[in-house]
Amino acid sequence: MNKTIRRASAFCLLLVLALLVRATWVQGYQAKALADDEHNRRKTIAQYAHPLGDIIVAGSPVTGSKGTTGGDLRYKRTYTHGELYAAVTGYSSQAYGATQLEGIYGDVLDGTDDRLKNPEDLLTGAQATPGNVLTTIDPDVQKAAYEALGDDKGAAVAMDPSTGRILGMVSTPSYDPSKISGTGDGDAWKALLDDGDKPLVNRALRQPLAPGSTFKLVVAAAALENGLYGSVDERTDSPDPYTLPNTSTVLRNENASAPCENATLRTALQYSCNNVFAKAAVDLGQDEVKEMADAFGFDTEKLDVPVRAARSVYPTGMDKAQTALTGIGQFEVTATPLQMAMVTSALANGGELAAPHMVSRVTDGDGTVLEETGDDDTERVVEESTAKQLRSAMVTVVEEGTGANARIPGAEVGGKTGTAQNGVDNSNTPYAWFTSYAKDRGSGQEVAVAVIVEDSGSARSEVSGNGLAAPIAQKMMMAALER
Repeated sequence: MNKTIRRASAFCLLLVLALLVRATWVQGYQAKALADDEHNRRKTIAQYAHPLGDIIVAGSPVTGSKGTTGGDLRYKRTYTHGELYAAVTGYSSQAYGATQLEGIYGDVLDGTDDRLKNPEDLLTGAQATPGNVLTTIDPDVQKAAYEALGDDKGAAVAMDPSTGRILGMVSTPSYDPSKISGTGDGDAWKALLDDGDKPLVNRALRQPLAPGSTFKLVVAAAALENGLYGSVDERTDSPDPYTLPNTSTVLRNENASAPCENATLRTALQYSCNNVFAKAAVDLGQDEVKEMADAFGFDTEKLDVPVRAARSVYPTGMDKAQTALTGIGQFEVTATPLQMAMVTSALANGGELAAPHMVSRVTDGDGTVLEETGDDDTERVVEESTAKQLRSAMVTVVEEGTGANARIPGAEVGGKTGTAQNGVDNSNTPYAWFTSYAKDRGSGQEVAVAVIVEDSGSARSEVSGNGLAAPIAQKMMMAALER
């Protein structure tokens, strides 16, 4: 064999070896990554080759599957009362992927999760029977929130204070996930993306905004926990009007005739006195207020319920004037409705915050539990005596103050209103907030809620937490107490 043939043979052998190495690398190391790649058409074909598992609310599925005609995707997702539950389920689309619970539990719902497979399936790679996701949502609470929000742009969350179970979560305007579940829904998808009200955004979890006066509960808790004031009935050192430190800016109260000068924390919550909480934030200092806010859940990077909530923020690096504004939930303070529901939930639960969650169990197709979320994951935020005093003050807000629209016969109801500035110099429609808890005096059943109305179409003069958000909270609480 001459030299040229030997060199050609060696080169060909190297090429064959390179191909074998590459094939081995792809099959042995990259196989799973390629199989799971969102651009792999085979993955989508396998995902929709059979009916998907379901998301369950109170024992009944709110999702389904139906056969398709034409194409290589045999089934597509359907939704029962899609707009009602969109903030819970998210969507599963053949063209646009999956979000919310549909995305988080996609492997369980399409049968590819290894926990669903028996030993033979693991060896052969066969797809198992899909599993199901059981939620904590109460359909009556969910419906009450959705119907009460109506055409308003806003969101609402209801929690069981003792367990952390999310009983209702609504974001409006909503959308019907069924209309974007196929491959030929481009027009519907574009309409959702172009909608200025952003119906695809889950406002309950993913849109933190200025919480306004609802944040005064956090400042009041910090004042009691740090000994700034001994009780909610001790008179404070709070001039009215209050001039922001090192400025000539005068901070006034919404109700000029309210008894806010040196008011107690109870009276200050009852009349929502800005001077009291701005001064308290300065007296405490931003570090103490932030420590209290963070204990309630602010600035948590990974708050998963199991859908990840956006981070609610208490800012740092402020001067005293800015710190004063944070005391009334302004400047750069932001919160989601979930976060404000967590604040009230902790106070309702004696100062202990139960971890919020909206999935109780994940099962295989036969009902065997694959994972379960416990109801006993709690963390103490404030002392029980602090929580008791603040609940008492919140009851005063509802019974004698700015939260009258949340009253429920036969129940103890405590709450806090908020009207948060929006835009430069409050140039846009303010946000109306209400956060509250209710306890049935007979059964002891409890619930905590938070509601934000971003825009109801009302005139600016008609925007208030009591006028717009409290009636929504009341309907949700009534539904929860009837469980």
